[in-house]
Amino acid sequence: MGKKIYVGNIPFRATPEGLKELFSGFGEVESVNIITDPQSGRSKGFGFVLMTTEEAAMKAIDGLNESLYMERALTVAEAKPPQPREGRDRR
Repeated sequence: MGKKIYVGNIPFRATPEGLKELFSGFGEVESVNIITDPQSGRSKGFGFVLMTTEEAAMKAIDGLNESLYMERALTVAEAKPPQPREGRDRR
């Protein structure tokens, strides 16, 4: 299993293919997921990149955090496990 990376401040016009190309410079990318609003389909400005190895993920975090991509400074960090949301019934 690979290592999941959180990517924040993604430009709204960015594509999964473009992010995959960017992160591929640090190692093999397994998948890219830009989070979108379910009703409008628009990007929420953040997403996740799954790198095939932890070493590649750490290189990408070190190399891309606070770097400019389409005139925006990306926030790149190790993804944290999702936390349960309060007030939602998960049945």
